[in-house]
Parts: sequence; C-alpha cells; structure tokens
Amino acid sequence: MPDPILVVGGAGYVGSHTCKALAKAGYLPVVYDSLHSGHRWAVQWGPLIEADLQDEKKLIATIKTYSPVAILHFASLIQARESIEKPDLYYQHNILGTLQVLRAMRECAVPYLIFSSSAAVYGDPIYLPIDESHPKNPTHPYGRSKLFCEKIIEDFASAYAIQYANLRYFNAAGADAEGDIGEAHKPETHLIPLLLETALGKREAFTLFGDGSIVRDFIHVSDLGEAHRKALEWLIAHPKQNLSLNIGSEKGYSILEILHNVESFSSKIPVQMHPAIKEPSCLIADGSLAKKLLNWSPRHSSLENILHTAWQWHSKHL
Repeated sequence: MPDPILVVGGAGYVGSHTCKALAKAGYLPVVYDSLHSGHRWAVQWGPLIEADLQDEKKLIATIKTYSPVAILHFASLIQARESIEKPDLYYQHNILGTLQVLRAMRECAVPYLIFSSSAAVYGDPIYLPIDESHPKNPTHPYGRSKLFCEKIIEDFASAYAIQYANLRYFNAAGADAEGDIGEAHKPETHLIPLLLETALGKREAFTLFGDGSIVRDFIHVSDLGEAHRKALEWLIAHPKQNLSLNIGSEKGYSILEILHNVESFSSKIPVQMHPAIKEPSCLIADGSLAKKLLNWSPRHSSLENILHTAWQWHSKHL
C-alpha cells in the first residue's frame, strides 16, 4: 500500500497540485479540508475527509485512521489586503489552525511537517534577490501570521520529535498541464486569473493600481507541488534537521509585462486605473538553496508556460 500523507487544505489550489505530485511519486494523499475555500472536484488522488481544522477530535481520529508518514499543511487564509481589515480572522485561522496541527502531530507521533509559508514574512526588501537570511519584517497581518506560525513550529520541533520544512512561496501561478485542476478562488484576487477572466469576458475590466510597474516572481504551481515532495524526502533522509526555503523562479515580471503577454494571445484587455497602493516595487526570490538542497528546479515556470497552462484551464472552466 502507498505511504499515506495527510494534506491539510489539500482541496485548495497549491494543495491539490501537491496531491497530484505526491500520487505520481507513489504516495497516497489523504485530504483533510473543510471545503470553505477548497473544492471537492480538486480531490482526485485519494480520500477526502471533510472537516474543520478546529475540530481537534476529528483531526486526531483521521491521523489515527490513516497513520500518515507526514502532514503537509496548506490550510490558511491568504489575502494580504483583507488581513489588514480583518486581522482577528487571520490570526485565529492561521495561527490556531497551525497549533491544532502541531498538537495532533505531538499526540499521534507524526514526525514530519511541511508548512506552506510565504515570502510575505520578509516584508519590504532591503536587497534583491531575497534569500533566506533576509530580515523578517512582514508589513501586514497575513505575513505576520505566517512568521508567527514558523516560530511556533520551530518551538514544537525543539520540544518534541518533529522535523519541519517551511516553504516560503513567492507568487504561485499557472495550472496543471493535463487540465485536471487549476486556480479557482472565490473571490479571485490573483493577478493572472483576473487578467484571464477579463480577457474571456467574465469581468468588465481589469483593475490596475498605479502604473503597472511593480515586479513579482511567479512560480508555477506544479513546481511548487514537486518542491513539497522533495522537501519531505529531504527530511526523511536527514534526521533531526529542518528547512526554511524560498520557492520561486528567480525571475521578475511587471504587471504590464504580464498584461501585454496575455493580450498577445487573447484580446485587448480593458483596464480601469486606480491610485497606487503601498506595496514593494519588486520581489524576486533567491531560490539557490532550494535548488541545491532539494535537487529541485522550477522546470515549468517560464512565463509562457504559466500563462499557457492557466489559459487552458480558465478557457475550459469559466
């Protein structure tokens, strides 16, 4: 029987793509998800336990039933701007949810945790590209919640027999090349889906804050999924060691570059201009440590492939 992996939040965007990567490698992904923001159709490679992360008894019972080798923890709220308006919601959901996972791991002696963290832990960059030693100074509650979770995980690992890998994503994008799963947030807040929805006539216009010059590092979601698998196998091969790694493409693209690339294969995108909001002008990862330690590379993360796979998905499912 394949080794089971409990994937908390596995019905979501990154979680579901990671489940597919795990299944391809011979694991059994067991998804634990409330379906509050995840999707039943995204669970295709193993069983679904539909339950809330705050249901401690259900979580522990699920772990005892399946005896997972590890837990991959994706369940969190992710909208930075919303977190500024609703900090209590983000601290409660993200931090208490992580505490529940760690308590259950301690009780059931699950040895490995892969945590879905974020480049938001760094805040405004002091230098570029951003490596793992960059100061951590998040600028909003979402980023602070992720950093707090990393600290809590570190404390649990010091006190109990738990190894961890914190994977700090930059901007997840794209969709499964085979069309099984893709990006579907409600409400949608991510740049590329918003552009594609506008190009497909599902939105009247794309809202552009400022002049479109801000630059971001986009990592294909399938590369993210593979990074999780490789991080797990690294932990297994390196007893009593932990990881905190950037997962990015090491390339940056402006909003206007991406908009013009979408227009090159779709149609002219109507744009509504709005005043700029305060945010870093450029965020690019130094991903060399992940490449070195995990023997991993962002093979699918060219902008062309990100847009092509996302377009295929959205064209069929909108």
